[in-house]
Amino acid sequence: MYCPSDDRTKPPLSNAVRLLNGWLWVVFLLCIVGTAKAQSSLSEGYARELAPLSNSERVGSEIWFNATAFNDRFFTYGFQQRLGGLIDWYGILAASKKQDIFQAWGGIPDPDCCVPGEPDCPAKTLAETYGFQWCPGDDALLQFIGKYGYRDPACDLKDTPAQGTDQRQSSCDLHFGTSTGILGLRKFPNPRFDKEAWLKLNGSPESWEGYRGTLSTYPTDAAARANRLFDGSIEPPFRIGMACGACHIGFKPGNPPKDPDQPLWENIDGLVGNQYSRVSNLLGSGFGKHALEWQLIARARPGIVDTSALPMDYVSNPGTMNSIINFARRPLFEHDVLKWRKASACPAGAPADTCWCEPGKPGKCWERSTKKELVPNILKGGEDSIGMEEAIQRVYFNIGSCSEQCWLNHIPDLRAADPNQRNYGQTPFDIGQCRRDCASFRAIEDRLPDVKAFFLTARPSDLWKARGLASPAALEAQLDTQFFPGAVKRGRDIFARQCASCHSSGKPPFDNTDFLATVPGDPTLRADWLGNDAVEPASEIGTYAGRAMHSNHMPSRVWEQYAALDLKDRPRDPARPEIMAGAGRGYYRNVSLLSAWADAPFMHNNAIGPEICGKPNDKALDFYDSPYVDSQGKPLASPPACLPYDTSVDGRFQLYVASMRDLLNPQKRIDKMHLLDDDIIIDIAPKLQNPELNKLLGIEISVRVPKGYPALAINSLRFKDLIQDAVLRRTDPGKLDEKYAGLLDKDQLADLKDGLQRLILEAIVKDRPTVIDLVADRDKFVQRFYSNILGRVENSGHRFGETLSDEDKDALIAFVATL
Repeated sequence: MYCPSDDRTKPPLSNAVRLLNGWLWVVFLLCIVGTAKAQSSLSEGYARELAPLSNSERVGSEIWFNATAFNDRFFTYGFQQRLGGLIDWYGILAASKKQDIFQAWGGIPDPDCCVPGEPDCPAKTLAETYGFQWCPGDDALLQFIGKYGYRDPACDLKDTPAQGTDQRQSSCDLHFGTSTGILGLRKFPNPRFDKEAWLKLNGSPESWEGYRGTLSTYPTDAAARANRLFDGSIEPPFRIGMACGACHIGFKPGNPPKDPDQPLWENIDGLVGNQYSRVSNLLGSGFGKHALEWQLIARARPGIVDTSALPMDYVSNPGTMNSIINFARRPLFEHDVLKWRKASACPAGAPADTCWCEPGKPGKCWERSTKKELVPNILKGGEDSIGMEEAIQRVYFNIGSCSEQCWLNHIPDLRAADPNQRNYGQTPFDIGQCRRDCASFRAIEDRLPDVKAFFLTARPSDLWKARGLASPAALEAQLDTQFFPGAVKRGRDIFARQCASCHSSGKPPFDNTDFLATVPGDPTLRADWLGNDAVEPASEIGTYAGRAMHSNHMPSRVWEQYAALDLKDRPRDPARPEIMAGAGRGYYRNVSLLSAWADAPFMHNNAIGPEICGKPNDKALDFYDSPYVDSQGKPLASPPACLPYDTSVDGRFQLYVASMRDLLNPQKRIDKMHLLDDDIIIDIAPKLQNPELNKLLGIEISVRVPKGYPALAINSLRFKDLIQDAVLRRTDPGKLDEKYAGLLDKDQLADLKDGLQRLILEAIVKDRPTVIDLVADRDKFVQRFYSNILGRVENSGHRFGETLSDEDKDALIAFVATL
């Protein structure tokens, strides 16, 4: 295997990385962040805004902003060649497109970068930067394009003082690189770049047009339908990586930029969350809009990511990019936690899967055991539940770090239809193996306390401060004037009576609770988390359940080792209609309402409230797609317009008010449902890899997905089970019975067999491939048995508060704005 660390010590391999077949319904936990300055690893501009920080907090901020832990290799090779994902980096990062960074992609422009040729820009021509912006540190980086020997800025990280002998993994393995012009996207010189081949293909250093084109220009040639981004024989000048803070760095709600296309460092917050990011579009940017991948995932609304897209679990899984604020007061829960903990030595004869010491570093050991611990529930359903530091580390894997050494072979190949074939389904990622084999894992792990320390610096964004008022009382007076006299006080009583049981970390009764109280000795830290973080059945909340059905932390799944043992023992939500929903699934956390005025739209998928959209100069980059439908699920002829991005204090507040009215008046909501805008044929079983199974089955299976069909229904289809069950129904019915024993009752199993037999008979009688028409499937057999999600309306649910009077609703809106 060719490992990332080889790039610093070895020449290119004689065999180029080979193209692998496959594709990915792409989108995963990433967003847009991070940046660096000349020889210092964290931008001096942002550092000034954070000052004063302790040494540990400073190191944590630098890692959060800059460390990619070598995921640039993943995004250059593994993503497209192993998973079939395509990113058009030049279409996003070209210096000529700087003015569309925010409006098109929701990216946060780096204040320190410039377009070559602009006054005071060190680079004078685009040829010098291969068409990209010039950013601090590029004077060194550009010299090593096509060469080995680049010294990464992470090597110069000023670590916190070591206790005794410093046994930390080299900071070089954090891998910082320099900014691309978008915060959180980092670039590195590609030592395998061949300038002569690049010029032959593109004509000039700054042009990427040949590289972004098709493999052939002849219309009748099959290669004319293949994008050159899949072609590993031509390598780009840069390899692009992502910093882990990408989903959380955004504009400060209380100090927004006058022009979001040209922010200053004082306008940027490292932890607040980016509700404008079009990360789904970014990750699918190399596909044409006619492609299945684009139709399914690259049309998502701003501010959400699908954390199951890479480790695919066949669940349409949108989730917001949450703010990290007030974590010192986040509720903790007792869980049975099986994990690795630091130890000074290993017992004699202990196997490596229970205790391991790093070679050459005496006393640097880890031991795996089960203990009861107080830990936070993290992620939408509390799935990350073995500790905050471990949850931070796992995010690095979700954005591509340690892919080749640790987890890439634990996730499915979507084209593997034979259950005996490698990568048919998920297998558990092994934390101990990853620690041993990936230097970047150890580099991050050794500094997790520093990242956690940085997290604990985050504070709420208070509306009274954002408006430049002297006190919360002054804000209350303003809100009483806007709504009605006494609105805030009345809203406080309603909140205590109807909302605080879920959205407070205090104890009932809440009659005398001061929800705005601060911790003694720290007037910036709220005493109340304003959420109890307890998990509740998704059916009780009533919102779109896709995120609640996430399964990657369940037994036998890729992130199994990041879930507490008792999480796996909780029953499935009994009110969910999905037949195959497994244990532990179907829950949402009661989230915090701190700074809710700055975080609209609402819910885990940003679906409740007005739709928001950017207004890019390049109309081809306008990704807004109206999701509004009528009661029959048909697109509205005259849907409400989307609201342009408005990062101002007043703009955020107006969006908050509109979203709260939508939240509290569910009967007035217009249904939202993303629909396909073209017909798609999915060949889910053109030919099985196992010749015997292919011979026995004797049919091909395709799915026709018509224009106007809900995209969510396709994203959640377990097509591999459908293929496998069709084989078993014809070849070994007994094994089919065994597979569903304990999952289906007698009547359900008979229904399943009848439906499968209809599919098989249709193919035999008509002597042609079976085309499953999801519209003609009148009894919805395929969806009933093979869909992980049956709900379709994205802005349904959370009907709490709908029975309040209009005046009481206004009062509640006024009070929540003060939190």
